[in-house]
Amino acid sequence: MTRLLVLGMLDMHPMSGYDVKQMLQLNDAERWAGVLIGSIYHALKKLEKEGHIEITSIEHTGHRQKAIYQITDQGRTHLHELVVDTLSSPAVVYPSSLYSGLSLSHKLDSKEALDALKEQQAHLEEERRALQHGLELKNATMHNTIPPMTKLIFDHMFTVIDQQQVFINKAINLLENGD
Repeated sequence: MTRLLVLGMLDMHPMSGYDVKQMLQLNDAERWAGVLIGSIYHALKKLEKEGHIEITSIEHTGHRQKAIYQITDQGRTHLHELVVDTLSSPAVVYPSSLYSGLSLSHKLDSKEALDALKEQQAHLEEERRALQHGLELKNATMHNTIPPMTKLIFDHMFTVIDQQQVFINKAINLLENGD
């Protein structure tokens, strides 16, 4: 995922590693894509070594140097392959740790299990607030012109959270009713 996003950003225009990092942080890629921001520099070095990107210039700011990277033709081909791969690969993700915990919730007293699920509800609410904040930031940054595909992605993320909340509420009801 890091490779895909880094190449995608460099396909827009040349950037420094710091610029790529800032853009991914602004877009909250850690949250929705699982991209560890610290992995960006490693990905840049590896992509450069593989010939997918190249350094076009070195900028000097005081005592610091900043490499500016651009995507190569080989990198565009690789980006194309990565996009096709991600679009064609199944992306269903089950909350397996939650399922495992629920299947063994009878090992806890009901209050402890209910408290844990209510904590889960609080985390989901926080996730929803963070996602809403991210959408508002993106909307402001893009001057209220979020592309339809980006809007679709945000809508799906809200739906996933909503479905998880419905599921947790049903589990709480089962526990409260002693089922």
